[in-house]
Amino acid sequence: MSRTLIQGGTVVTAVDTYAADVAIVDGKIAAIFGKDAAPSGHWDTTIDARGKYVMPGGIDAHTHLDMPFGGTSSSDDFETGTLAAAHGGTTCIVDFAIQAKGEPLRKGLDTWHGKAEGKAAIDYAFHMIMTDVNDGTAAEMQRCVDEGVTSFKMFMAYPGVFLVDDGQIFRAMQRAGEIGALICMHAENGIPIDVLVQQALAKGHTAPVYHALTRPQIAEAEGTHRAICLAEMAGAPVYIVHLSAPRALEQVVHARDRGLPAFAETCPQYLFLSQDDLDRPGFEGAKYVCTPPLRPREMQEDLWRGLKTHDLHVVSTDHCPFCMKGQKELGKDSFAKIPNGMPGVETRMYLLWDGGVRAGRISMNRFVEITSTAPAKIFGLYPRKGTIAVGADADLVVWDGEKKHTLSEKTLHMRVDYTPYEGRDVVGGPTHVLSHGRVVVQDGKYLGKKGDGRFVKRSQFALR
Repeated sequence: MSRTLIQGGTVVTAVDTYAADVAIVDGKIAAIFGKDAAPSGHWDTTIDARGKYVMPGGIDAHTHLDMPFGGTSSSDDFETGTLAAAHGGTTCIVDFAIQAKGEPLRKGLDTWHGKAEGKAAIDYAFHMIMTDVNDGTAAEMQRCVDEGVTSFKMFMAYPGVFLVDDGQIFRAMQRAGEIGALICMHAENGIPIDVLVQQALAKGHTAPVYHALTRPQIAEAEGTHRAICLAEMAGAPVYIVHLSAPRALEQVVHARDRGLPAFAETCPQYLFLSQDDLDRPGFEGAKYVCTPPLRPREMQEDLWRGLKTHDLHVVSTDHCPFCMKGQKELGKDSFAKIPNGMPGVETRMYLLWDGGVRAGRISMNRFVEITSTAPAKIFGLYPRKGTIAVGADADLVVWDGEKKHTLSEKTLHMRVDYTPYEGRDVVGGPTHVLSHGRVVVQDGKYLGKKGDGRFVKRSQFALR
């Protein structure tokens, strides 16, 4: 029976901030001692958290590890990606298993179990990407839910690859409503986007910035509106992934004002980077190609406002890294061939603390909510994860709010040859990261081992 005491820190949850010691026994939070209560007994490990914050470990509900895309695969696998996540204070990820068109969900799920098993440094769960909704896959959805895979993602974009039509989306939403599952939507109108892409290329417009110019925010707003309408018709909840622009956000706000169970996430790249980065000289803009694209800088404040008003619920990363050399270079002569995605699983919490909490945009409690508690609640991990409470998994971060460091490809741990935040100075970071009560990162040193992470079965969607 292992016993760990985190002593002298300030506990921060989504709703509370208070001085307390946190006792951990066999990987679970066993007791929380207020300032007038002194823990007694023998402790195998004591962590001095004086002057620091003790928070739930981060939950990144949107990653793509070892994912085939655009003739290559994302450069982080479950070993390197989860190790990098741990360094940044994230203790659980939810990755996306993919159903190949015409194949059963089971085959895709088994493939992703094989990719992750014995490799992950932290806990992981899966969403299921559906590319083919029919009688067989609709029946399989129940079996996925029974195995703890309780959310399904579909795409309105990428014709011929991931796109499914409205009829398939509607059927999946109806089924999700019946079985307590949640549909996650990539909400962009992909068919007219493809027309715009072909027209741009015909005019010789091949530079990375045209990735943004051919994916206007109205395409995202229309997709978001349509996804919400389909969900309302089906009587099901819907979660909009990687929302990037104010017109799409307006659709979520209107739906929630009408009492609909519509939820949305945004990502750090939409809060801290902009379309200007895509227009950097030469081919450097390829580093910043992701979908939806980066938007004009003035749109960032609308997203921050959405986080403040709780119309945006989660900040995930859409971590899908591709190296410049040998991967992004595939699109040297055509922006349409640049693999879509950026690294971010390690830098999310750094950026949100520095650019959110320290900048006065969000409180510490809201920081915990959008990085941990809200994704835990929406995706069926709460109260096992996402909070500091007796009986919860001891997935915890001791956070130094004044720790200064510089983000750089040379010091970060993601397996990619750049960071989009190269040279950015940030304040705030973890001194200790605990997974199931074990310290896996301490003062920047990795103390865990490959395979420490476990697959986590999630409960059914319950936020009605």
